[in-house]
Amino acid sequence: MCGGMQDNGSWVGPSQVWKSGGIRNADWQEIYFGDGFDVAIRPDNGRYGYAMSQVAMSVMWMFGPCAQYQARPPDGTVLRFNWNAGFAQTLSTAGIYFGSQFLHKSMDCGQTWEIISPDLTTNDTTKQKQNESGGLTIDDTEAENFTTVIAIAPSKVNEKVIWVGTDDGNVQVTQDGGTTWRNVAANLPGAKAGSWIPYIEPGKTAGEAFVVVNDYRRNDWKPYVFYTNNFGATFTRIVDENKVSGHAFAIVQDPEVSDLLWLGTDHGLWFSFDFGKNWQRWDKGYPAVTTSDLKIHPREHDLVIGTFGRAAWILDDIRPFREIARTKGEVLKKDFAVFPAPDAYLAQWASVDGTRFTGDAMYQGSNKSSQAIINCWVKPEVNEKEDEKLDQKKGKKKMEKVEDKKEDDAKEEEGEKEEGDDKKGKGKKDEKAKIWVIDSSGDTIRTFTTKLDTGLVKIYWDKNHDGVRFPSRRPVKPDDDMPSGYSVLPGTYKLVITYKGQKDSTNVTVHADPRLDTSLDQMSANQAAFKDFYKTVNVANDGFKRLSELKKNIKLVDSALAHAPDSLKKEITKMGKAIQDSISVLEKKYMMPDDLKGIQRDPNLLQGQLWQTTSYIRASEGAPNQSARIMMNQTKKMVGDILNEINTLLEKDFAEYKTKVEGVDFSLFEEFKVIKME
Repeated sequence: MCGGMQDNGSWVGPSQVWKSGGIRNADWQEIYFGDGFDVAIRPDNGRYGYAMSQVAMSVMWMFGPCAQYQARPPDGTVLRFNWNAGFAQTLSTAGIYFGSQFLHKSMDCGQTWEIISPDLTTNDTTKQKQNESGGLTIDDTEAENFTTVIAIAPSKVNEKVIWVGTDDGNVQVTQDGGTTWRNVAANLPGAKAGSWIPYIEPGKTAGEAFVVVNDYRRNDWKPYVFYTNNFGATFTRIVDENKVSGHAFAIVQDPEVSDLLWLGTDHGLWFSFDFGKNWQRWDKGYPAVTTSDLKIHPREHDLVIGTFGRAAWILDDIRPFREIARTKGEVLKKDFAVFPAPDAYLAQWASVDGTRFTGDAMYQGSNKSSQAIINCWVKPEVNEKEDEKLDQKKGKKKMEKVEDKKEDDAKEEEGEKEEGDDKKGKGKKDEKAKIWVIDSSGDTIRTFTTKLDTGLVKIYWDKNHDGVRFPSRRPVKPDDDMPSGYSVLPGTYKLVITYKGQKDSTNVTVHADPRLDTSLDQMSANQAAFKDFYKTVNVANDGFKRLSELKKNIKLVDSALAHAPDSLKKEITKMGKAIQDSISVLEKKYMMPDDLKGIQRDPNLLQGQLWQTTSYIRASEGAPNQSARIMMNQTKKMVGDILNEINTLLEKDFAEYKTKVEGVDFSLFEEFKVIKME
């Protein structure tokens, strides 16, 4: 993998601008022949990384060459490397561990190696005869070995503590950097000798560790995960077949809330809020596939998932899970809650390279949403039957209340009751969450609404101010949101959210695109240009609305004259028709007619000019460039010319029409004769 996160937070990959449409096959660069497995980026310099591939360790340079290094003992000892050999980085920036039957260590990126352990496997020679093939062609990858190291887990707090797991059942631990080792596999209750130890997760203290054991190769499909807090002197099994399905592959503990655990098994992804006492499978958009590796990104708070099918998944922002675990589920009792929001970026996006529309033979992954994401909790409504079940479990008697309610309902008129229920249900269905975005000065810069489901839900903010309404024939509804406008500046914004009478808030920090050198002054100049241009748009929209208002006035007059004598209304109707014709001409200068058939374009229409000017301003990195300034000036003149025509129509033709109408003396009522019986 040649894409990686630099230490300044920018994405290093084939394109210097984030791609729209996700990461595709062509976006990856091969770094070493064969199949790659463990990959790590150096924490001190994101331009360098490591990749393990059968029997060898590669050091890769982003956008550069790749060097292969394999530990070779000077005494000529034959080394046994597993297909998935153990690999890990040291607490120090340049150090790495690699596993054969020994633990190898390099502190200079693989230039030199030392062996810091004895043979950590059972060294069962009966399992080391892969070269004796009985005459068949032997495996030529040198990776089909047994009695090998497959898991290496250095402590996160003490560089002298290292855990090692092997494919033949050993769990080894050193507390002195490799001088002495203890095999603690016999302390795993219920684990069969000779099982694989594919994954060890070091805990938050030196003595803590989570050990994954699987034995499906010998038809034991049960999940085994153990925990120790005393360097393996004793273990507690925290995962079994009564809690989880599928044999286990990987486990990770949340770095902030110790009770929150994530588990990968052959049947998918699982999580626990109470340190393994109870487990739930996460199936919201994630399939029940073999989940073989898990990592929590320390800055992004994302769960990164690797599967046996070579897929990479990311569960964005797991902080809601943290809050549930931290409060021991108390947050779920709230009707509505908002969680801390991840940082957002004013990222620039480029179109994909090569094939634009992919078929089933072209892999394409999804990008993270470019919008700011706010995670919320909406408590699901519990119906009456579920309430009764809950009450029965607590020993309460709710049936009496239900019967009383039935008697009260019977006294009501059935039709009235149904009508009331319909109105009540409709109101709930249509209710939306309302969001106010407030800047550091306390000004509300954006308001919008969104529909919410129940459970853990997401609200998206596009990192923009309120925009303006462009001229349109579509009437604005009272509950319509303002359109989205120009981008915000980098900074911290408060989002206040109300939903069904509940209110909560969170802050979102918006960063500039770290790959671009656009200054804050340039961004501010671009905002100033939009603010100035929006004045032009507002005036243009006011002019179009004025034309609509004139038409409505003429229609009202025609309705009022319905019962007037023909001699009175003939001239007024004629004047009104002439004004309506003039209005139609002016409307066509704004946009195409409503009843237009087919695809037709007119570059001289004001509506297109307004949108095109918006694109020109947005394309400028800072203050509008020359082309954008020309467009802005041309648009202002175009709007001014049309407004002059509208004002002339209003002040002359419509004024005469109004005077004529106001001078007519007639009754609004039709004359009715008395009806008599003959």
